Amino acid sequence: VSFKVDTHKRALAVLERVRLVLFAESLGGTESLVTYPLVQTTFDSRADADKLGIDERLLRLSVGLENAEDLIADLEQAIG
Repeated sequence: VSFKVDTHKRALAVLERVRLVLFAESLGGTESLVTYPLVQTTFDSRADADKLGIDERLLRLSVGLENAEDLIADLEQAIG
């Protein structure tokens, strides 16, 4: 699931604040992860990222096997 927050500052804050969701690239496991595609994905150019809608506000969530309510609560507290 990809989603955008309102500002670059909030995107970085989410990455710092998540507790249950890990800020990491795929670990090959079953845990939930959040990534920041702008810096964790390789592009030929910034224009390529822009064409794909990848900007400083975009986060990508890979949902694992944790309890859904726990994941929602973690994201809500991280987003503020």
